[in-house]
Amino acid sequence: MKVLFTCFSQSWGGMEMFALTTVLQLKKHNIETELACFPDSRLHLEAIKNNIITHTFKQNSYFHPIHTLNLSSLIKHKKYNVIECGGSKDLWLVVPALNIAGLKTPLFLSKQMASFIIKKDFLHKKLYSRVTKTFAISNMIKENLLETTPLQIEKIILLNNAIDTTKFDPSIVDSETVRNEFSISHDTILIGMIARFSPGKGHEEFLLAAKTLSLKHSNIKFIIVGEASRGEEDYATKIRSYANELGLNDSLIFAGFRKDIPNILAAMDIFIFPSHDEAFGIALAEALSMGKPSVCSKYAGVLDIAIDGLTSFLFEKGNADDLAAKTELLIESETLRKQFSFAARKRAVEMFDIEVFTKKLIAHFNESLQ
Repeated sequence: MKVLFTCFSQSWGGMEMFALTTVLQLKKHNIETELACFPDSRLHLEAIKNNIITHTFKQNSYFHPIHTLNLSSLIKHKKYNVIECGGSKDLWLVVPALNIAGLKTPLFLSKQMASFIIKKDFLHKKLYSRVTKTFAISNMIKENLLETTPLQIEKIILLNNAIDTTKFDPSIVDSETVRNEFSISHDTILIGMIARFSPGKGHEEFLLAAKTLSLKHSNIKFIIVGEASRGEEDYATKIRSYANELGLNDSLIFAGFRKDIPNILAAMDIFIFPSHDEAFGIALAEALSMGKPSVCSKYAGVLDIAIDGLTSFLFEKGNADDLAAKTELLIESETLRKQFSFAARKRAVEMFDIEVFTKKLIAHFNESLQ
């Protein structure tokens, strides 16, 4: 099998990172896979580092006659068995290229983010009619596709994003390194969140809940891991100032950007995921894989990952009082934390392991070729 994966985004976030992960996984399974991407984007540079064959196209608008012809020539010359688009905008280049080449190559779309634009006009109907199947990373995305695109339900497949559960494995990750770094004693319960500093990630609720809980418990500390993306520095400053206003300096650690996320998670006793609107939530899946009991917002893609009362407690989105109350249930019960920990790890391995994802993806590719 020979696969072309496209992702013409110039950004570097979850969608682009998972595009790279998917290509690497297919190659790991001995499937010849190449990447079409935007020149000199972070994805392009990372692909080169990983010895992935790349083809670059400057898709910065919807209609590109020259790039369409060039992509059509590439597809015809390389004779790919399957093409997968990492974003819906890619279809505007890939579908015309396939039509010009006169090829019926199976075309898949991976939908990572929700859209609020209705795409049921004549042009979009023609575009999406060429798609063989669309992978929705969560039920929220599946519903969004049905609401905003001309796709019928039989063309939409739920295929959750995935993580490396062998990397995020509590049995092999040192839980003491980070706790020693920040002088966190064994009898202190460490409660943390991991997210970039961006509005809607729930930092405000986390801080308010931390204030409520720190007044009631002397054996707890809080940690926030992450940094501001470009253009979001003011928000990060606002959150730090807010923490100071709430008097949390002695009980709160701002750890900044960290590469050692498995170690960070290993150090935590309770993981908080207060995001307002997440299509999936890779950080939450990683926390489950590390066997962390969690408290998560009851909304969107979180519902595909956490199970209320089994792996996690779900709280009302944006409600700091509810977050504090649900977190306190875990603070007060070590037994409950252990029960959630076991169930969380089990669910992550069974549902969100990258190898499980890859085998399902390849199976869908093979089915389209029969």
